[in-house]
Amino acid sequence: MLEILVLAGGSGTRFWPVSRRLRPKQLLALEGERSLLQATVDRLAPLATPERIWISTTAELADAVRAQLPEVPPAQILLEPAGRNTAPAIGWSLLAMPAARRAGPVAVLPADHRIADPARFREVLAAAREAVAGSDRVIALGVTPDRPETGFGYLELGEPLPGPEGLRRVVRFTEKPDLATAERFLAGGRHLWNGGIFVFRGEALLAHLRRLAPELGAGLDRIAAEPARLAELYPQLPKISIDHAVMEKLAEIATLPLACGWNDLGSWDALAGVLPADAAGNAARGELVAVDAAANLVFAEGGTVALLGVSDLVVVRTDDVVLVMPKERAQDVRRLVDELARRRRTGLL
Repeated sequence: MLEILVLAGGSGTRFWPVSRRLRPKQLLALEGERSLLQATVDRLAPLATPERIWISTTAELADAVRAQLPEVPPAQILLEPAGRNTAPAIGWSLLAMPAARRAGPVAVLPADHRIADPARFREVLAAAREAVAGSDRVIALGVTPDRPETGFGYLELGEPLPGPEGLRRVVRFTEKPDLATAERFLAGGRHLWNGGIFVFRGEALLAHLRRLAPELGAGLDRIAAEPARLAELYPQLPKISIDHAVMEKLAEIATLPLACGWNDLGSWDALAGVLPADAAGNAARGELVAVDAAANLVFAEGGTVALLGVSDLVVVRTDDVVLVMPKERAQDVRRLVDELARRRRTGLL
């Protein structure tokens, strides 16, 4: 058996203005009729029944998540009282599981990734499940890089390990390198992108947390001992990612290659690679008229977008905002969100 923990509490600010505080990226249907969260749970269905799926999200998203996932038992939609990053969310979610279930294999994955080959994805998860059974090992699923990406972490490959085909030791994590380092990693062929998907025995990861992040481990144990004080104690936990808290320090870590058409859909320019495009490379969701325009991305929730003589732009239209920017600035959208917050334009956030 495999318990699945889906992390669905993010704010998705890089997909503003479509992604908003109460309708963040993971709740959006960016290319089909199902939201990213629903698509994530859909692709897990042959591997885990709804009773084996856990959702970590925030209290203010609770109603929306329950409405999108009526098949998941309400008690397994876990509500963080405050955003404290992924390490507290994962640790607390593991402690919320029955002890007998967290003793076995658990997979943790984000709610907002796109997987082109769900069957292969399930095969890799199943292989990772078998590889962690009865051990303290953590498996980080890695993606073979096809460009010198500075927005992802990297896993340096070590020697092959006994177990599923492709299982290798991870020598070290490198968090979001500069361009020169990313180019060196790509040329060397000994690095994978960190896909942000981990498989482990739940009790083993909790033990690693207590040893490698003792302040966080002690705080989680205090919550477990006094669950009625969750709202008071959870915001006091250190705000730290699971990578920084555990994975970068852990010796017992390995990787399996995730060759399944993985895309983290981290920004608007990433969406351009998955939406249908015309002969000039203009990708669109919504009605687009383009003349002498090339390699643009258009996402329109209504109306028509007309482009003339422009290239490499992102154009997003909602009922109250129009966003226009060069594709190369897609990672900077959160600067607009910060500026709107500074101006107290909360209705647009």
